[in-house]
Amino acid sequence: MGTEGSAMTSTANPSTAHTPPSQAWCWHDTPVGRLTLAASAVGLTSVALPPVATEGAHTSRESNTGASREARAVLASARQQLDEYFAGRRRVFTLPLDMGGTPFQRRVWDVVATIGYGHTLTYGDVAARIGEPTAMRAVGAASGHNPLPLVIPCHRVVGRGGRLVGYGGGLALKQALLVLEGARLV
Repeated sequence: MGTEGSAMTSTANPSTAHTPPSQAWCWHDTPVGRLTLAASAVGLTSVALPPVATEGAHTSRESNTGASREARAVLASARQQLDEYFAGRRRVFTLPLDMGGTPFQRRVWDVVATIGYGHTLTYGDVAARIGEPTAMRAVGAASGHNPLPLVIPCHRVVGRGGRLVGYGGGLALKQALLVLEGARLV
């Protein structure tokens, strides 16, 4: 289970909605629905939450044509760690990450990555931790552009007073993830 938060190792490659030929991708069925995972040889580039994960013209469960052995290994590790997370046996993701983002987004994601399993911070808390105490809305926007939800646990960021607000996978999914982790909900 390890320490609280998520381990982040990344480079400046931006992730995109489509997977470049050098990357590998797969669908991964979980208790909260089908996720689409993408990886490069450097690390995990994208986790698409349902229902986005099942949209598009994909005709198979995975596509590794032209993908490196390293990219396929990242996907295999991501699938295993996600299964462990949903089974309650993993609290910290220890995957190599390959994500882009602006310097501001990266600062926000770095703080979000430190939020421990079963714990939450408000958007205001995150803003204060990055040294921009009035930037709550910008923190929310940065969280909304997180290419690696679950791994960078933006579901652990809540509104003032612990209210559930804003999540790319919808508030029901955010609540389900927090309940899975045993977080206290308002």
